[in-house]
Amino acid sequence: MNTDPIADMLTRIRNANMVSHETVEIPASKLKVELAKLLKSEGFIADYAVDESAKFKKIVVTLKYDEKHKPVITNLQRVSTPGLKTYSKSKNLPKVLGGMGVAVISTSKGLMSDRKARKENLGGEILCYVW
Repeated sequence: MNTDPIADMLTRIRNANMVSHETVEIPASKLKVELAKLLKSEGFIADYAVDESAKFKKIVVTLKYDEKHKPVITNLQRVSTPGLKTYSKSKNLPKVLGGMGVAVISTSKGLMSDRKARKENLGGEILCYVW
């Protein structure tokens, strides 16, 4: 049993990126599907699909590489953990690499990037940083 599914998802993506895999399979949940959707909209992954053919649903994430076959995602960092939740108000939301990266925020209106949360004046739990 996995106690931190978001950290597991980020680790699977990080490991697949290091060995240049095209896709990575992740056990599915609503939160993970929303995170994959956010990563796609921010341009960090090429695509994702939810595979419901097996007994347990899984997300198949297609990773994105540049023309020199370097991964678009250079690093993923988990911020808020099950043992230590990290919250921030909209005014104090962090900027990852001066705005080059994305902080994923869990708000009352769902998952969103730090830019969108700042624009909508929403704070929330800081799940992870992606750059």
